[in-house]
Amino acid sequence: MSNLKLSAAVEKELKKISEVAGYLWQREWAERNAGNISMNLTSYFNIDDVKSKTKNSKFVSFDFPKGTGGFILFITGTGCYLRGLIDNIEHASCILYINEDATGYSIIWGGKSANFGPTCELISHSSIHLFNSIHHPENLAVVHTHPLELICMSHHELFDNEEELNRQIWMMCPEVKVFVPKGIHCTPYALSSTAELAKVTIEAFKTRNVSLWEKHGATSTAPDVMKAWDFLDVANKGAKMLMMCWTAGFKPAGLSNEQLTELEQFI
Repeated sequence: MSNLKLSAAVEKELKKISEVAGYLWQREWAERNAGNISMNLTSYFNIDDVKSKTKNSKFVSFDFPKGTGGFILFITGTGCYLRGLIDNIEHASCILYINEDATGYSIIWGGKSANFGPTCELISHSSIHLFNSIHHPENLAVVHTHPLELICMSHHELFDNEEELNRQIWMMCPEVKVFVPKGIHCTPYALSSTAELAKVTIEAFKTRNVSLWEKHGATSTAPDVMKAWDFLDVANKGAKMLMMCWTAGFKPAGLSNEQLTELEQFI
């Protein structure tokens, strides 16, 4: 394994990742080894330097999406706990270099735990990063976690009516409309760690800020992990407030459609 020295800029991003992992754990959104985080760090590295350092590194075959060749990704480990990113990030995650043919990878940093391997959602994350590199190059981070109230909403009949689900969540308070302006995509169920899950998630990010995986969890993408966390945090707040009103036995008045439209000037 190469022992690549990280720049101050990369260290700064890793610090954000550790901080967000702490938030996810505190919220009970990352039970056991649930959830994963990745970030496209290609622009942070000198590719020639990386190539020279990986010549003698262990190469692992993997069928990546064509087009990801040359990508450098931070990604959490399979079976690793997100809470491990708080104090033990080098053991619970890695930075890997995808070879030019996109047929495998070499770990250039981290991955220090025994029998370490990247998350089983590697195909989903790499596919999203490829999509972002083409359509939304500003979005470098992907966060997948298990927000309690959003998951509950994915079991509700509103999940079958995406426009109405978003309207009811947006209407709970102005901040939800302003800070999650594109809203939540009701992403149909697909098996974890499959190309099909990657496909439906990419479809979600064509129109929405958050992909709510049916009966599973939620995923967001943004320029960095903190902004990706914010999308999930605010979206879940709207869902939580809506469910609190239902639990208290009343239908919330909510912001009117006119008030929601008025808020668009702040987006």
